[in-house]
Amino acid sequence: MAITGIDHVQLAMPAGEEQAARGFYAGLLGIPEVPKPTQLAARGGCWFETNGVKIHLGVEVGFQPARKAHPAFIVDDLDALTALLEASGFPTNEDQPLDGYSRRYVNDPFGNRIELMQVILE
Repeated sequence: MAITGIDHVQLAMPAGEEQAARGFYAGLLGIPEVPKPTQLAARGGCWFETNGVKIHLGVEVGFQPARKAHPAFIVDDLDALTALLEASGFPTNEDQPLDGYSRRYVNDPFGNRIELMQVILE
């Protein structure tokens, strides 16, 4: 028996904030929204998926953002994405260096921590 991959990452969001989720995940990060299955759509939230990246945002009563736990996205131009996020009102910050990567953190519109990583080619 072996785990062979991750199907998706689920993050929580407050009720009624789907438009903010779309603006951030689809608009800024460029992960297209996909329809939720009919049997789950009534719960609210949004799903975003592309090229093996699947982020599902689900509505949580009593929502509290994930400030430490986070997904980490591999990006191809960290500087350009950082500039876009900051110009759009989403400040980014650095953490300790990690061999082989440039990386930054940003909070989504709900305060969930997101790591952005670019492989450093030597």
